[in-house]
Amino acid sequence: MSVKKGHASRWMFRFGAAVSLAILAACGNSDRGGEPLDDLSAQAIFERGERQIASGNPDDAAFTFGEIERLYPYSEFAQRALIMQAFAYHRDEDYPNSRASAQRYLDFYPAEDDAAYAAYLLALSYYDQIDEVGRDQGLTFQALQSLRRVIEQYPDSEYADTSVLKFDLAFDHLAAKEMEIGRFYLKRGNYVAAVNRFRTVVEDFQTTSHTPEALHRLVESYLSLGLVEEAQTAGAILGYNYQSSEWYESSFALLTGQGLSADAAGDNWLSSIYRQVLLGEWL
Repeated sequence: MSVKKGHASRWMFRFGAAVSLAILAACGNSDRGGEPLDDLSAQAIFERGERQIASGNPDDAAFTFGEIERLYPYSEFAQRALIMQAFAYHRDEDYPNSRASAQRYLDFYPAEDDAAYAAYLLALSYYDQIDEVGRDQGLTFQALQSLRRVIEQYPDSEYADTSVLKFDLAFDHLAAKEMEIGRFYLKRGNYVAAVNRFRTVVEDFQTTSHTPEALHRLVESYLSLGLVEEAQTAGAILGYNYQSSEWYESSFALLTGQGLSADAAGDNWLSSIYRQVLLGEWL
C-alpha cells in the first residue's frame, strides 16, 4: 500500500487495524531482509518503510524513508518520505530527529498539503515531552510557540482544533508550575515571593484552572503579611467569579475569622482587576 501525495498525514489516522494485521501476517515482525535498498525503486523502498511502521519498527522505518532521499532525491517519493520519516521518528519517541525532519519538510515544501501536518508533528515533538510539572518549562514554551504556529498558519487544517486543545493544556501546565513554586514559598513563610507567583497566575494565566486557588493563596499570603485590603480584594474577586468553589469557602472562612469581609478595598493591583471584573473585561 502506498500513500497518495498530500495525504501522508491522514495515513497515520486511517491506517486501520485490519490492514496492519494483514501486513504483519505477510511480513512477520519486521522487514529487514530482502533486496538491498540500493536495488529497489523509490516506491518499493517507500512501501518497505510503511511495512516497518505497521510491524512496530519505526526506527527501521525512519532509516528506510531517509534512504529514499539519498537514492532518489528528486523524486516525488523523496518529498512523501520526508514527512513519513518525521512521523516514524515521532512514533519511535525520537523527538529531536522527528522535529528535525518536520522542520526540513517545512523548509523545502512550505506550500504543500502536508505542511500543516509537519508543523503539527514539530509541535508534538515538544508537547509530548511535557509529562510532569517539575520538568524544565523550556519545552512547554517551545510547545506553545509551535502549537500557535499551527493554529495561526493553518487555521483550516484538520490539526487546528487539536492544537488549540493542546495549547490550552500546555498553558495550564505553565500556570501549574507557578502554583507549585508559590506553594513552596508559602509553606516556608516567604510570603512576598509567594505573592509574586500567585499574582503571575492571576494576571497572566487567568483563563486556566488554577486561578481560583491562586486567588485563595493570595488571601492567605496577604493576611500573613498584614495587608488586609489586598486580602479582602482577592476574596472579592474569588467570590465574584468562583463563589461555588471550595477556594472561596476557604477564603471566606479565613477573612470572616478575622472579622473581615470579602469586599474590594483600597487602591491596589487587585482593585484594578476587580473593577475590570465588574465591567466584564476579565473573565
